[in-house]
Parts: sequence; C-alpha cells; structure tokens
Amino acid sequence: MSSIQPHLHFVQQFQACNMAQTVLLETSLGSVTLELYTQHAPRTCENFATLCSRHYYDNTVFHRVIPDFMIQGGDPTGTGRGGSSIWGEKFEDEIRSDLKHTGAGVLSMANSGPNTNGSQFFITLAPTPWLDGKHTIFGRVKNGMRTVQKLGLVKTGAEDRPEEEIKIISTRVLANEDES
Repeated sequence: MSSIQPHLHFVQQFQACNMAQTVLLETSLGSVTLELYTQHAPRTCENFATLCSRHYYDNTVFHRVIPDFMIQGGDPTGTGRGGSSIWGEKFEDEIRSDLKHTGAGVLSMANSGPNTNGSQFFITLAPTPWLDGKHTIFGRVKNGMRTVQKLGLVKTGAEDRPEEEIKIISTRVLANEDES
C-alpha cells in the first residue's frame, strides 16, 4: 500500500493541474488572473499551481521590475536568488517553438540557464523575442493587465528592485466555474 501512495499523490497533483486552468494573484496594486497553458507546459503548470495552492507565494514581493520589459517574483527570500520547485530541486525546461514572447502579459519561468526552473516567474511588459527558446512560457495574463502595467511603472533602485515593496498578498487556484 505504501508504494502506491506516492504514485496516487502524483496523479492527484497532475489532475489538479490539468483541471486548474487559472490562478488569481492578489497583489498590493490589484488583482491579476493568469491562464495556465497546461497542455503545453504540464510540469511547469503543475509546479506553479501546486505552489499557489500551498500559499508558497503569499506575502512575497516582486523583487525585480524593468519598465517595458518584465516584472519578476516568486522568490520567498525576496532576493532573486531563492526559491525551489515542488520537487525540492530545479526542473527541466518545457520550451515550445510555437510559444513566443510576442507581447505584454506572457507568463514565463525565470531561470539562471537551461533546466534551472524553481519557483521564480516573470510577466512580460512588451514583446521580448530574445527570450524565446530560453524560458518556459506557461501562461498569460487573462485579466488584470492594468495591474501588471501599474507594477511595471513603479520606481526602482539598485538591481531593478522596487523602492516600495510590491507584494503578492495571496494566490488562489480557481476552478473553472470561479473564472467569471
């Protein structure tokens, strides 16, 4: 029986990821609803949705903001050097040639090189084609682009860090009927 338990847990998590198509981020500047590309990046979506359901991102900050480029968060240390996946280690990229950083609102994993995904993510503020093939795209902003734009306009200091903390107050995985 005990050898079946880990497998059942994985199946339940995988099913939850495939059913959970959207995630709500409540930030200190407003709400953002993210649509996850579960069919294109299933492992990345599983990681992100599970971290959200575990409240891993709650009370973390967007530690890096570069106007007309991107906003980055997902590091519980707030330094840009922390965070881990649900598996406790880095995991492989899910790069697809048909998904591109074509404009504002693309949701991608931040990394420090190939196959180094953990918990950090970014949302683009403009087209960023130089990131294509280097970062896993796993969703898009479905609602709340004005909030994302507000985040992208904050005053920053050293290392592109916002001068005033911008927090992810809470995250919630939405069931399909909660999307409206």
